[in-house]
Amino acid sequence: MNNVEQLRAQNAQIFPSVVEDLKNIIQIPSVSAIPAHQQDVARSAQFVADLFAAEGFDVEICHANYEDGTPGRPAVLGHKHVSEDAPTVLLYAHHDVQPVGDESRWQSAPFDPVVRGDRLFGRGSADDGAGIMAHVGAVRLLGADLPVNVTVFIEGEEEIGSGSFQNFLAKYQDRLQADLIIVADSGNWQVGTPAITTSLRGVVQMDVTLKVADHASHSGGFGGPMIDAVSLAAMLISTFWDENGDVAIAGLGGNDKAEVDYTEQQFRQDAGLLPGVKLAGTGDLAARLWTKPAVAVIGWDVRPLTEASNTIAPETTFRLSVRTVPGEDVAAAAAAISRHIKENVPFGADVQVRINEQGPSYLANQSQATQNLHDALSKAWQTEAVNIGQGGSIPFIADFASFFPDADVLVTGVEDPDSHAHSEDESVSLSDLENVVLAEALLLQKTAGR
Repeated sequence: MNNVEQLRAQNAQIFPSVVEDLKNIIQIPSVSAIPAHQQDVARSAQFVADLFAAEGFDVEICHANYEDGTPGRPAVLGHKHVSEDAPTVLLYAHHDVQPVGDESRWQSAPFDPVVRGDRLFGRGSADDGAGIMAHVGAVRLLGADLPVNVTVFIEGEEEIGSGSFQNFLAKYQDRLQADLIIVADSGNWQVGTPAITTSLRGVVQMDVTLKVADHASHSGGFGGPMIDAVSLAAMLISTFWDENGDVAIAGLGGNDKAEVDYTEQQFRQDAGLLPGVKLAGTGDLAARLWTKPAVAVIGWDVRPLTEASNTIAPETTFRLSVRTVPGEDVAAAAAAISRHIKENVPFGADVQVRINEQGPSYLANQSQATQNLHDALSKAWQTEAVNIGQGGSIPFIADFASFFPDADVLVTGVEDPDSHAHSEDESVSLSDLENVVLAEALLLQKTAGR
């Protein structure tokens, strides 16, 4: 029996314990966003710390402060030393979860783990209890044969934006030094097809204020020569796309090709798109989601219908969320968007731009570590792994790269399109979780050169 099949057989033996531990995690309502659940967040941190301590880790529950001095949520920081000559691998996940939303829309209680078919249901089952248990399971599977030094960092505030993340990295930088960082908070292409997340779009959020007069005017007395600010803002917004629906803001870049085929039928189903609505843009559909820019108006300050009057609005403000191309400088993208706005404002209206957020993008290096992960996933699933992207941004990935420039960062996970993370009936595929435990164990072996 070769190494892979031997580990596969051993993994089948330990996997029931992995599932039971995941069920115990799900039962802790560690909702970081709700003040009433902060004791539960502390309890989940302790439970996760105990899991790694049972595998021989020296573990501590730590925190760093926010910029205003407020303590951050508790994180688990642990280390297992094997040899001075062995490489060090940092394993990241998070133990906090999203609020449950409308509980009546769940088929079973959110914090009561239930297995239906191949899936384990419960809040945090996929995001990110499965990520935690992928790490625990891999270490448990290798046992005394663990060939690398391992540091674990399981944070407790990812679901509220990781506000103390940079301060945590700065405070504990010496203890977090690693040759390889494995982030288990992403997903696979579909159940049965493993994936590496090789790209993340960045984000620029900005408020655009357009002004035409210093006071409101009667639409009957001044309408015609004078166009209201809301209509002029609509004209400006229309310049963001060309006739095909591609983003028309110069300087944002983009790539038309993707490695996987995301069918229009599947996209329509996933997005809940109405039958008559046409898809926007050109190029591979997955590329339009992952490697091309996107623009959305996510808020607009206009007079509500209940207060409508025959008045020309002198001023309006709308909020833009722009997803930027992986690998592109987000500050340069923000400058390009601002330039487009100022060059295309209609009828000489006054326009002011205020940038609220700049979240960096991520583009993986084609390193030996990436190839090792590809091989490990393919062997564990017995199916060729694919490279995928994510349309959203995960800013802390760039933080890892900034604080630890000599470390390779790999982004993977256990979620799939049916996981419904952040929504009701969140779940994880148990067969995929079993495979990811095996894959991570194989990756740790490969990292050690075995």
